[in-house]
Amino acid sequence: MSIQTYSSRDFTRDVSKAKRAAADGPVFITDRGRPAFALLKIEDYYNLAGQNKVSLLELMDGLEGGVGIEFDAPSLQVEFRQAELG
Repeated sequence: MSIQTYSSRDFTRDVSKAKRAAADGPVFITDRGRPAFALLKIEDYYNLAGQNKVSLLELMDGLEGGVGIEFDAPSLQVEFRQAELG
């Protein structure tokens, strides 16, 4: 695992490059030459935080702006029949 460093300016110019670099290890983003932020893969963050994998529901609950949205998922009506062999 390698640690790469990007200045704030370089990070702003090419966020995608920093994200690709984070696949190989943490990326430090500097502000005036000093580390200010760290970009990590979400799995690495969860490992550091001692959290288990987050469910999709927990992830969706954490998104901003999702309050007050109602969603009624349609129910699927399935009829099972015995298989006819032969």
